[in-house]
Amino acid sequence: MKKIIIVGASSGIGFRLAQEYAEKGYRLGIAARREAPINELANKYPGQISVSKIDVTDSLATINLRNLIAEVGGMDIFVLVSGVGKQNPNLDSAIEETTTLTNVMGFTRMVDEAFRYFRDGNRQGHIAVVSSIAGTKGLGIAASYSATKRYQNIYIDALEQLAKMQHVDVKFTDIKPGFISTPLLDGEKSYPMMMTLDYAMPRIVAAIEKKSRRAIIDWRWAIAVSLWRLIPAWLWKRLPIKNRDK
Repeated sequence: MKKIIIVGASSGIGFRLAQEYAEKGYRLGIAARREAPINELANKYPGQISVSKIDVTDSLATINLRNLIAEVGGMDIFVLVSGVGKQNPNLDSAIEETTTLTNVMGFTRMVDEAFRYFRDGNRQGHIAVVSSIAGTKGLGIAASYSATKRYQNIYIDALEQLAKMQHVDVKFTDIKPGFISTPLLDGEKSYPMMMTLDYAMPRIVAAIEKKSRRAIIDWRWAIAVSLWRLIPAWLWKRLPIKNRDK
């Protein structure tokens, strides 16, 4: 029985991933700051799911992750979904700092611990992270979110190189969704090419199952990202990207 650990499983993509893999018969370890949703899911699959309260911004998060892996009996796949982000054109310092703390420090803490688990135990493994297409270009209305997602993209690139240098048998998957209707997005805003979880989940699961190195969710966003990359910096900074209220 394959074993998967999912951090950030209390809602949205993480919760649905946990449901998907429970249905597939995996042995799961799921973690989040909010315990009620993950406990409820574990109760539906007795003996199959172990839970842990993990706040990725807490220095004790790595200890809790290690304990969860031990309770599950090991780990074949590690998936990190935890993340925060808001439109913040006024540059509210609290929002910027929270975003950075979670998406940079918390991300690094969790991914590094997963990497060490596979490396130090000489184990084969797979690390998958959910970043965002926002890491492609800096968005003025979400500066810290864009920058932290770019950090995640580059960090996974660097870990892949480190794995080659240290002969660690780990595969990496960087999942970059476009806008998906989850609690992460502000319900009072309208976003272009919004996807439902029902639409996005099979594509996210397929990327993990195939061990795709990078996966943009979906094809429309893949085209958009390709076009974004062709826009020179002098023109990009002049584009009127604004809040879109419903």
